[in-house]
Amino acid sequence: MENEVTRSDTYDIMEVCLLAGKIMLQSGGETYRVEDTMMRIAAAFGIESTHSYVTPTGIIFSAEGSEPTKTKLIRISTRSTDLKKVDMVNSISRRITSGELQLEEALKLLKELESKNVTYSFKLQVAAASLASGCFMIMFNGEWADFIPALITGGIGYAGFLYLHRFIQIKFFSEFLASFIIGLVSLTFINVGLGNQLDKIIIGSVMSLVPGLLVTNAVRDLMAGHLVSGLSKGAEAILTAFAIGSGIAVVFSII
Repeated sequence: MENEVTRSDTYDIMEVCLLAGKIMLQSGGETYRVEDTMMRIAAAFGIESTHSYVTPTGIIFSAEGSEPTKTKLIRISTRSTDLKKVDMVNSISRRITSGELQLEEALKLLKELESKNVTYSFKLQVAAASLASGCFMIMFNGEWADFIPALITGGIGYAGFLYLHRFIQIKFFSEFLASFIIGLVSLTFINVGLGNQLDKIIIGSVMSLVPGLLVTNAVRDLMAGHLVSGLSKGAEAILTAFAIGSGIAVVFSII
């Protein structure tokens, strides 16, 4: 059975493994989780000896069998935060390892998941960012009088980020412009007398743009020994923080 698998189905098995890894990596999954998932899927389909090299921009996966080692590479061009997709890939992986899914069924489910949009609606994301902004402002010892200004500013800023990101594929610029909008709106509230603490309103409003998951994954990857992935994710997080800070700094330098 093992020889039959390695002769005829190795590339199909590798496609399933790589597709699962691609979805997880694009959705914010950790490097070690991606590698472990691909290894378990391959083992469940009869390929025990596998090797993988995962970075935020690509995955190299090889399988050893009775034939010469086969290697495939896929490129990761876009990355976001969608933990629901990560959880759904984990569920499919568990069904594969328990023997509930055959190779064709698993490939079909993963392709459907890749093309499916499971993110929350635009309005719900903006509403969550607004509420989080107000709560973060209070957490940073802000006044309750600034809760509504922070709530509105955070919602406008995050809505601007989502809208701009549709047209500007470079994330740095959309984050920069979103923080610029937050700075302008915060200053407007202060100037018209609807806010008291400018710094607290700005800090609470930009928190929805802060790459918390990226920082967490960078630290976890470094602790797990994935130095390339950890350093690259850390650099991306620093660049995002620089974009946020630059947007606010430009507002203060102009006005």
